Amino acid sequence: MQPLNRNTANISEQPPLKVLQFGEGNFLRGFVDWMIDILNEKTDFNGSVHVIQPINQGMVQLLNKQDGLYHLLLNGIQGGKPSQETRLITCISGGTNPYDDYQAYLKLGESPSLEFIISNTTEAGICFEERDTTPDTLPNSFPGKLTALLYHRFKHFNGAAGKGLNIIPCELIDKNGEILRSTVLEFASHWNLPQEFTTWIKENNVFCNTLVDRIVPGFPRDTIKEIQQHLGFEDNLVVKAEPFHLWVIEAPASVKAAFPAEKAGLQVKFVEDQSPYRTRKVRILNGAHTTLVPVAYLQGLRTVREAVEDPTAGKFIREAIFEEIIPTLDLSKEELEQFANDVIERFQNPFIYHELISIALNSVSKYKVRVLPSVLEYQKRKGQLPNHLLHALGALIVFYRGEWRGDKIPLNDGADVMEFFKNAWKKESTSEVVQTVLAKSDFWGQDLTQVSGMTDAVTDHVNNILKAEQHASL
Repeated sequence: MQPLNRNTANISEQPPLKVLQFGEGNFLRGFVDWMIDILNEKTDFNGSVHVIQPINQGMVQLLNKQDGLYHLLLNGIQGGKPSQETRLITCISGGTNPYDDYQAYLKLGESPSLEFIISNTTEAGICFEERDTTPDTLPNSFPGKLTALLYHRFKHFNGAAGKGLNIIPCELIDKNGEILRSTVLEFASHWNLPQEFTTWIKENNVFCNTLVDRIVPGFPRDTIKEIQQHLGFEDNLVVKAEPFHLWVIEAPASVKAAFPAEKAGLQVKFVEDQSPYRTRKVRILNGAHTTLVPVAYLQGLRTVREAVEDPTAGKFIREAIFEEIIPTLDLSKEELEQFANDVIERFQNPFIYHELISIALNSVSKYKVRVLPSVLEYQKRKGQLPNHLLHALGALIVFYRGEWRGDKIPLNDGADVMEFFKNAWKKESTSEVVQTVLAKSDFWGQDLTQVSGMTDAVTDHVNNILKAEQHASL
């Protein structure tokens, strides 16, 4: 079997550097770099990506060993049918570890063809670190590294207006572009950099808020030998992902023109406000997960696909989405229903083994963020409470009892949450248990016993679930 590199793959052409990418992990390689590869093929984008390793230990050395090449395997359901596609990604020119050579890292900022900075350094990556005291030595934080690079570029091009960059973070936090911009400006102040640099950042660099959506399971460890045999290359950076992809970018027309994704048929939306799309994803995709987990688990189901294809659980989650979540959202009904159908199709992906118990992590806080807003908005718009979403809350309360039909449930939440439910379930009656849980404003952001009809409705659901448990054990 051949090693994978540009010589063995017979690839010699390398477009000019256009993108610096902070992060070499599975998501960026299975999402952004795949898109850039397609842009190079189908449009006049003509740009390569250079990867920056954001932490000391990473995969840049392995990436360079393969000359930036790797295969992406897209496996899922499209149009109701199984879909499999393999693509050799060629757009990455190489990578740099700034912990090994800080000056080589800064020199990348001198590239005249550079137009974009893209990042995914985890949600905790965009933060200010006071211990990063100077750009003269390598800052530890990602925003510190970015500020140092931008300052080097500013000085190299004498503050030229046309040498500003389009900065597109993919970290999963709301208003990620705005937060990154403010953190860069905070570093500029912290380091006492010239006011002209601060003005250049504000006026000549675009920081975009974004929303990303694609499930990327990553490296197929269990089947890699068979995959390598099929590919004919010893590729140690194979990435698996689902076919579905969506990138919502809040940006001016100049960024859209520079990144011609529509011409390549990619699902990239350039919008003035990405908030409705973020709400749609949180309420429908994430909210459906959180709604489904306790209900399906208590029915004896263990994976998302198994639950969605089960006659009872599948009907439940579809009705919850289409009849109770979608009516609370403000995008067009057609657009919302298309997204919901895509979500159901993604849940049915036979190539992804998605365990319910893994999604159950921190379910209380997830219900607050992902489901409760739909409950309250439904009541506001319809004048009544949504039955399915409250049934899910009842199931969640039973789920957090920690056992079902004599078997222990492997709960995973904060110690304070676990202790609270342990004590709550010591109450003498179901109604007291529900009352105690709903009144816990630390969990929900408000006292839910004050929501008209909620306590009685959830109590009924809990009682019915417990009766079903008793009936099954007879």
